[in-house]
Amino acid sequence: MVAAKKLISSLAVLMVFYAQAGIAGEPVTGGKTHPGSAKGNSDGLVSPGHGRPDMPLMHLLQKARSAKGLVQAASKEQIPASSAKPGNVNDANTHFDKKNSHENTAKSNGEAESKQGGEQGENSLGSILPLWSVIPFIGILLSIAIIPLFAPAFWHHHFGKISAAWALALGAPFIAVYGKEGFQAILHTYLIDYIPFIILLWGLFTAAGGIVIRGSLKGTPAVNTIMLAIATIVASWIGTTGAAMLFIRPVIRANKHRKSKSHVIIFFIFLVANIGGSLTPLGDPPLFLGFLHKVPFFWTTKHVLVEMSFVAILLLLLFFGIDTLLYRRENGPGTRHVRKDDEEEKIPLGVAGLHNLIFLAGIVGAVLMSGAVRINSIHVYGHVRLEPQNLLRDTIILIMGLLSWVTTKKTLRKENGFTWFPIKEVAYLFAGIFMTIVPALAILRAGEHGALAGLIRAVDKPWHYFWITGGLSSFLDNAPTYLTFFNTALGKLGASEEQVRAMLGYVSGVAANPEFIEMLTAISCGAVFMGANTYIGNAPNFMVKSIAEESEIKMPSFFGYMAWSGMILIPLFLITTLVFFR
Repeated sequence: MVAAKKLISSLAVLMVFYAQAGIAGEPVTGGKTHPGSAKGNSDGLVSPGHGRPDMPLMHLLQKARSAKGLVQAASKEQIPASSAKPGNVNDANTHFDKKNSHENTAKSNGEAESKQGGEQGENSLGSILPLWSVIPFIGILLSIAIIPLFAPAFWHHHFGKISAAWALALGAPFIAVYGKEGFQAILHTYLIDYIPFIILLWGLFTAAGGIVIRGSLKGTPAVNTIMLAIATIVASWIGTTGAAMLFIRPVIRANKHRKSKSHVIIFFIFLVANIGGSLTPLGDPPLFLGFLHKVPFFWTTKHVLVEMSFVAILLLLLFFGIDTLLYRRENGPGTRHVRKDDEEEKIPLGVAGLHNLIFLAGIVGAVLMSGAVRINSIHVYGHVRLEPQNLLRDTIILIMGLLSWVTTKKTLRKENGFTWFPIKEVAYLFAGIFMTIVPALAILRAGEHGALAGLIRAVDKPWHYFWITGGLSSFLDNAPTYLTFFNTALGKLGASEEQVRAMLGYVSGVAANPEFIEMLTAISCGAVFMGANTYIGNAPNFMVKSIAEESEIKMPSFFGYMAWSGMILIPLFLITTLVFFR
């Protein structure tokens, strides 16, 4: 209780600091930017970090509302982009003048996302948010990383309250300062992103949890490697989340008598929950977003296959070596003993609850349908709009999950060790993460007009796209990160979304653009591969960790997992850069 009081007290201080430190910035007299400011815009706003922290709170809020009015005005206009450059994008010698380049890049900063909920206002908000507005996001990440290490019992019973506290630390001052614009940004995040995210996870978790793979599988290095390889291949066709939920329990059961097994789960996250989803839009959300923005369905199958195979094969070989070493250490001459699995009755390989595959197929089909069907959007509030096809998708997923729950015998779920705790933990924690991530994503979507303008402008070569997209995807939502750099690449080539198919070589008589293909390959690989760098890099990562811990497998902490990814994945990605993205 003392720890809880201290946490709440600290968050209260943060809320006051957050409001008083000049969130919205301060209009400069005469409409001119401060000479030393990081950036200014046409409305005379300086970077928000230059607000005076000693201003009385009510006076500051009044100033902030003035800034908010400018945000609303800016949301009705397109902001010219200074970085877009005209040029040829195909052999038809299609030329873009400077004006068109500006318009295309402005579209990349606003219009592309407006189809998913009218985010032009959010982009304008991102253009004045300071970089330190991500402090609550960093706070919740540190809570996830540190509190379980020093107060595991407290964390187990109160992680939902801690997540809610961080969400409040961001949400309350954010809405107080930005009013309608701030509320719209948060509403958009929950209606368009969080709720569908949890519905999809819940549906896959429920349906996959009703499938029991039986058999006396022993977790030998060869068996483990084969299971990981199969699950990695399947991930591109039923999604990383679907494959992870389907295969994690058989992998855990096969290794139940192994002393060393956390490494198996870590490599499972690397391969099945992330890298395996590289080959189709069904595999991982950023690729599905690319599909929605004119990238052909099988483009990634053709252009990312070599990179994905290279990384996956090296990881499987490395895993086999590590698992062999640990297996021999467990079963060597000096530790010889009769294993429990040798004493158990041999069970033939088989699968129960196969009817749940119908529900899994229904879920995958619903996701694919939402990308293929176009229905006029429904206005909700402000710039927030809902797509009817997405509502239909979520309804189908809920029906599939409920049918799976009703039609699957409880004895099968018990045999699978099925409980609701993993999905509950993910839902609670990500409710806070999605709230606190709002400023970070708004800044990212603002592109060259936000606090990360320098970073966005620096991106030029394929390896830049690979590492910056991947680095941000390790901590932020990889879907908007992918879309940001997808549009950045188009802007730098002076092209529009309507030309994507032609630039990728899918229009007869028009030559492909090799530069754009290299950029998009690097963006796709970075967004998908590097989601494996942290527990929050991709949706199934934390779910797999939770299921493993519920099965009494001691998993590394947040930073402990990053040590594994730092020692294994980062060197591998450096090699990948030298081979493919120089």
